[in-house]
Amino acid sequence: MKKAIIISFGLLLFYTPVMADSLEEVEAFLKDKLSATTRLLQDTNLPIGEKKEKIIGVIRDAFDFPLMAKLTLGRKHWPSLSQNRKKRFTTLFVHRLQVSYIDKLDLYKDEKVTINKPVQVKRKIHVMTKLISGTKKINMLYKLYKSKKRGWLIYDVEIQGVSLITTYRSQFNEVLRTGTIDDLFLKMEDSSIE
Repeated sequence: MKKAIIISFGLLLFYTPVMADSLEEVEAFLKDKLSATTRLLQDTNLPIGEKKEKIIGVIRDAFDFPLMAKLTLGRKHWPSLSQNRKKRFTTLFVHRLQVSYIDKLDLYKDEKVTINKPVQVKRKIHVMTKLISGTKKINMLYKLYKSKKRGWLIYDVEIQGVSLITTYRSQFNEVLRTGTIDDLFLKMEDSSIE
C-alpha cells in the first residue's frame, strides 16, 4: 500500500510541471494568434484583400478545421460518409467558417481582448477571453487540444456560452433529419445556412 502511495505521489510530481508547461504554451500560443490578428486589423496601410488573406493565414494555423468539421457532423453522420464526401464537407465547412469570420471583421473598431489563465479540462485546455468594446464585454471560451503534428490547436469556441460546434451540428442535423448529405452540400454551397 505504501509503495502505491509513493508511486502515485511521484507520478503527481512528474505530471504537474508538464501540465504547467502546457498551460504556459497555450497561453503564449493564444496571445500570439490574437495579437497577430489585432495587429492586422489595426493596420490601415494594408489593402483589405491582403488583410483578409493574412488573417485567414493566422486562423488557419490556429484552428483544427478538419476536426471541427468532423465534430459538427458527429458520430451520427460522419462515419457513414465516403472519403470523398468527408473531404467535400470539410472544404465547404472550412470555407463557411472563414467567410463568416472575415465578414465579421468589418465590425471591428478598436476593441480590446483580455485573456484569463488557461485551465486544464481532462486532456484539453480551455482559455476564457473577453472582447471589450466600450462598456460591452463578450465572453469567448477557446477550447484547445494538443495535436501530434501541429501542436496546440483550437477545436471549438464558445461565444457567450454558445458553442460553435454545437450550433453548426444542430443546423446540420436539422437538414439531415429530413434530407441527405447532398441536400446539406447544396445548402452550404448556396449559403442558406448561416
